[in-house]
Amino acid sequence: MTSPKKRFSQLIEEIDRTTWGPAEQALVADAVSLAVELGDERLEYEARMRQTASANMNGATDVMLNSFAWCLARHDSDPQRFPADLDYGGADLMWQFKWMASSLRSSPAFSTEQITAVLDDMETHYRKAGLGMSGVLTARFEDAWDAGRLDDAEALRAQLEATPRDDHSHCDACGRSQFAGFFAETDRDAEAIRLVEEMLEGGFSCGEEPEHALSRVLVPYLRAGRFDEARSAHLRSYRLAKDNPDNLRIVAHNIVFAALTGNEARALAQVERHIGWLAHDGLNVDAHFAALAAFAFALDRVTAAGHGDATVRGADSPALEEFFGEHDGAWGAAELAATAWAAAERIGSDFDLRDGTEGHARSLTRLRALADEHYDVPIRSDAFVTAPDAATPDDPDAWFERVMNLAQFGAEHETLRALPHALSVEDPSKLAELLSMRLGILIALDRAEEAADLLPARIDALRAAGLDAQADLELRLGLATFGLNTPEAAAALEDELANTDALPAWSRGDLAISRASLHLHADEPGAALDMAEIAARAFAEAEDARLSNTTTLVAISAVLQKGDIEAASALLDRFLAQDDLSIGHRAQALQTRAKVRGGSESFAEGAADADEATRLLAGLGATTALAAAHLLAGALWEDAGDPEKAVTRYRVTSRLVAQEGGDQAGADFRLARAMLAAGDAEVAAELFGQVLEREEQAEVPAASRAMTASLLARALGSAGEFGQAVGAFGYAGELFGEAEEHADQAMALTERAKILARFDEHAEAIATLESASEIVRRAPEAVGALADVLHNLGQAYAATQDDRAFALFDEVAALAHEHEAAWLLADVTDSRGRALAQFGRTDEAVAAALTAADGFAAIGDAGSAGGSELFAARLLVGDDRAADSVPIYRSALEHSDGYPPLQQVSALELGNVLEALGRHGEATEVRALLDS
Repeated sequence: MTSPKKRFSQLIEEIDRTTWGPAEQALVADAVSLAVELGDERLEYEARMRQTASANMNGATDVMLNSFAWCLARHDSDPQRFPADLDYGGADLMWQFKWMASSLRSSPAFSTEQITAVLDDMETHYRKAGLGMSGVLTARFEDAWDAGRLDDAEALRAQLEATPRDDHSHCDACGRSQFAGFFAETDRDAEAIRLVEEMLEGGFSCGEEPEHALSRVLVPYLRAGRFDEARSAHLRSYRLAKDNPDNLRIVAHNIVFAALTGNEARALAQVERHIGWLAHDGLNVDAHFAALAAFAFALDRVTAAGHGDATVRGADSPALEEFFGEHDGAWGAAELAATAWAAAERIGSDFDLRDGTEGHARSLTRLRALADEHYDVPIRSDAFVTAPDAATPDDPDAWFERVMNLAQFGAEHETLRALPHALSVEDPSKLAELLSMRLGILIALDRAEEAADLLPARIDALRAAGLDAQADLELRLGLATFGLNTPEAAAALEDELANTDALPAWSRGDLAISRASLHLHADEPGAALDMAEIAARAFAEAEDARLSNTTTLVAISAVLQKGDIEAASALLDRFLAQDDLSIGHRAQALQTRAKVRGGSESFAEGAADADEATRLLAGLGATTALAAAHLLAGALWEDAGDPEKAVTRYRVTSRLVAQEGGDQAGADFRLARAMLAAGDAEVAAELFGQVLEREEQAEVPAASRAMTASLLARALGSAGEFGQAVGAFGYAGELFGEAEEHADQAMALTERAKILARFDEHAEAIATLESASEIVRRAPEAVGALADVLHNLGQAYAATQDDRAFALFDEVAALAHEHEAAWLLADVTDSRGRALAQFGRTDEAVAAALTAADGFAAIGDAGSAGGSELFAARLLVGDDRAADSVPIYRSALEHSDGYPPLQQVSALELGNVLEALGRHGEATEVRALLDS
């Protein structure tokens, strides 16, 4: 059994290698508790030093203040036993001092005298320890700036810049970010941008950098007209900041940006996503001030865009009543905007009263002034749901039509919501129909007891309408004609169908269609078609067009269940050509045909049908059904190779699912995938990150999370965030491994290695590929993955002149021969040629490259053929055989038609070779291609 002190050492080691976050916080808390239990103050000091840093990074201000005070007291009492620096790589005690004054300043509960005392105590400790004054000046500058004493802050900034840097100065990232924020607030936008771009170009980063710095120059970028940089800065800043509640101020800057740039739907979604963070850290009141003001500004813009009545999800949480007060029901955007402004003003007044300045009032004035600024920087992550075209029904009879259409489409939830508005119709036959719809839906939703309670009212309505025969039938059958799927119900229907002579036509049709539906549920399409035919004749005799059309849809379902797609398509085409279809039936038929066309790979035609169905459903006020319809349309446009149209549909799906409930992760996954395909990698990365977060919280299977992580990595790579992409591919590999998806795991590691190699991290890339090659061999059936991994490892070996490359190329070539993969064979032959060149084996390299060119040409890949020939020609030129290279260059030019870069390079190089050979006329002729 592990001893308590050994366990403490293990905890400390684990803390030091765990990234900031809930897991790390829990480990720190365990370490502190264990040290207290042991009664060892030295161990407790080690744990609490880490706790102070952890609390600072995770927004637990009360924990940080208490932990720091405990550590400082121990250090002051015995500096030898409790040294300021534990040499573990984290912030030492004097560095942590810098966090204290700013933390006190962040809440008006602490007085100016308390803050000044901390700053003075900090300076005393620094001088006593013989430290430079850079850290102290930084803290005093921050204090003056945050208090609104801008002249004092400017003087301290100048003094700080003139003070030599030391071990307790802000790092290269934080120092630039801090001054950039000050410059932006004091209308020196160009200076702010310069500092942030210096930071980015230097690759400087820290705990909350570069995301904080990027957020500080969003408005300066806009005012400078640099919209592309502003958009990229916003997407990167928000993506890096969105998962840590301690980044509330950074998120606030990004919300203002979204509202300012015409992305009101995105701003609303961000407000909803982060409004709960207000309750995270009760002492970080200054961040609450910034967030409330940002929320108010954004919601004003949402209101101005025509969506003031949009619900702000999450704002009605009891935890937020201290900010917004009690409220009956959900908050609307316009109402919450006014309340958020008032809350921000109240907090700002508290700060200004304490500080004796107008600093916070000035901040609100600056933000309100942005109301006059508008910039067009589209970001397509979110969308408002367009209000339905149709007006809300204004009487029970109009509601009756709405209910019938919704029911005929199959929008169960929307039908149930609309039904109460129609129940006061005066016509008893209409009331009977409404109750029939309600009964059928209750049965479909497995609410049979409720249906049984409602049946007597349905029978009474039938009798009031003079339909006694139908009332007697339903009294005998109970719920059998409403979809109850039990052997008893089926038997009862069969008995009645055997004795229908005395029944009116409508009742005979009702029996037949009810039995047809049960046959469909039992996967008996032939019997269902027979019953549908009987129902169709009966409803035609009864002259009921609505139920005749319902019967046709049942018959189409049966034909599809039989697998006769051609017949079903013909039926759908004829059905949709009718002029007596209700909106609900037409929308249902369009959606069915969309699916049929998608299954037949007529994706664009299917997508057009799905789009028309969504238009009709929007006019009916559908919501849940409308989300599913938009999802179908998006999927079909995606399959049709039009990701732009897919994005538009998926955005609406996402918003509807957010409003109505449903698979939000699934909707956003599709939206992110379409975004990536459409080339909007930065937004796709943000969305994939959110999907992965939801999947982690829901503990979905590892394989699903792995797929999301893999696509996140691809999006990050496409967005130029290569460092994060490496980490994401590594995580995807871990998850695929957990799911025992060996081929996918190997491919994720291969993609990771490609990025590493791109940045000359060859040793790590090779180690990753070697691991991938071992893993992929556990899935021998995945020939494509095996070939890809071995090929990449061979190329990596060749780049470092490791002759193990050739055995791998041989193995890949053997796989290509075995599986008749001609392109792969040509490609690995090209790789062999390039590897041979690395070893100085020029003749063999040229031969391999030309063999590869022939292979590519044989399968019609002229561009790759020309690329191999260009490589061979260059080898010959480098080997002083320029004359031998000429015909090969000419062949490369022949293959370059349709590949302008290949043509330009080949012509340029061949012209130079011919000129050097004294063949000036030929050189001129070839160079003419450069101008063509």
